Amino acid sequence: MPFASSALTVRRVSDELWEVVEPLVYRGRRDVFVVPAGFRTDFASVPRVAVWLIPRFGRYTLAAVLHDWLVTEGIAGRAVSSRDADGLFRRVLRELGVPPVRRWLMWTGARWGALVTPVRRAGWWRDAPGVLVLSALAAPVVVPPALAITVALAVYTVVESAVTALVPGGDRRGDRGMRL
Repeated sequence: MPFASSALTVRRVSDELWEVVEPLVYRGRRDVFVVPAGFRTDFASVPRVAVWLIPRFGRYTLAAVLHDWLVTEGIAGRAVSSRDADGLFRRVLRELGVPPVRRWLMWTGARWGALVTPVRRAGWWRDAPGVLVLSALAAPVVVPPALAITVALAVYTVVESAVTALVPGGDRRGDRGMRL
């Protein structure tokens, strides 16, 4: 097991973010990376239209939290480059037993994310051929459901907005402070 513990203790911060409560320690071949308590993560950063294929958490959750830390604090502290962070992510996914197709799709998504994030863009072109080939191979399986989900989400957003505007008490933003 590449992680000191298979347990991950987190606390919910918002609808999208979780805070690591106890450090997450990864021991690689040469390096040790510690995601400290207090670090905030969204687990796997998967676009909403693709969570049917890759949910935000699963067997890969520890790798996703480590990757979130690597692409923020790890890059900022010069511990890794963006390309290295994504490559390490793919390796950790393998070490955690994530099946090859899912692992390569997740790496491809991480590399696309690097392209649209200025601080992570350096070195992207070196992986572009692989990213493009994998994207083309995945497109027939991923794009049709993603388009249908995009339409459904748009319709749902319109319906939810209308109901919120028309129903008394429909806007429950004030309930965020409630403890359940």
